[in-house]
Amino acid sequence: MRRFVLPLIVLVAAPAWGQTPATFKVGTAAASRGQTAFGAIEVPAGSDAALSIPVAVVHGARPGPVLAIVSGAHGTEYASIIAVERLIRQLDAKSVAGTVILVPLVNVPSFEQKVPHVNPVDGKSMNRFYPGKQDGTQTERASYLITKEVVERCDHLIDLHGGDLDESLRPYSYWTKTGNERLDAESRDLVLAFGLDTIIISADRPKDPAASRYLENTATTRGKASMTAEAGHAGTVEPEDVDALVDGSLSVMRHLKMLDGAPRPIQSPVWVERIAGVTSEVTGIFVPLVKRGTYVAQGMKIGYVTDYLGRTLAEARAPEAGVVLYIRAVPSMTKGETIANVGVVAR
Repeated sequence: MRRFVLPLIVLVAAPAWGQTPATFKVGTAAASRGQTAFGAIEVPAGSDAALSIPVAVVHGARPGPVLAIVSGAHGTEYASIIAVERLIRQLDAKSVAGTVILVPLVNVPSFEQKVPHVNPVDGKSMNRFYPGKQDGTQTERASYLITKEVVERCDHLIDLHGGDLDESLRPYSYWTKTGNERLDAESRDLVLAFGLDTIIISADRPKDPAASRYLENTATTRGKASMTAEAGHAGTVEPEDVDALVDGSLSVMRHLKMLDGAPRPIQSPVWVERIAGVTSEVTGIFVPLVKRGTYVAQGMKIGYVTDYLGRTLAEARAPEAGVVLYIRAVPSMTKGETIANVGVVAR
């Protein structure tokens, strides 16, 4: 995509609050006011296969903002996928002000083939290639259409994730700081309204809307308040993780006056100013010594790697003091892979 095209489209495509059309269409899903419609964002075949991404549109009976809720960029982060599926069933368009675009599963091949992290069709992460390319591989073509059909149509965006098959993750949100005071304040309010008790401050995202890379960042580089929330661990679907993502999304909708009732914002979150990653220096069997959510001191031993006969090859220690955001959930370890992410708490 040309660098000047997307900003131009954004200026003319995003609907003003209260001025959404009588019929709101995303992909093949076209909903009249007060109705929910189901369909797909159809990614045409190119250098590889076509892809059909499911989408639902809840077009409220009353005017209001357009909120996009997307999950399943990584198809084995199951809790987030089930959370959006539940939101689709739970939301009643007649009780909604504005419009909700719900995309429960972006990475259908990953889900169906149980492949973590990447799209098995082209080997690319489906949250690293935004705003995408019309003539790229399947991931890039899908990212292009999500940018066009979802990001450019919404006023606010929530990107839901969770621990992949090999990640034992504690729940947390991301707040992206862009330097735009108005936008940053709006995004901060979304994160607080979502209600997770740990918030990562992300100040290093790309600034170029033509090289935005992440879904959330694709929204912020186009002037739309957005956030990312993660809950779920090691590919599980625990009720408390699904509830956290569903309840958080509903709280954001109440904050935006899209639903009746008051939001339930987190009052005293833990703010994480940066992430200190720990990677493995060797290939072997990983043995964790701490759990997700554990607070660790700098230099504390958090695990070790053995060879296939049980002999210790390397120890893993916390590079800084902080909270374990996630730790490796499976024994298999390859050199260069992540052992853990430690969140360094802001002071």
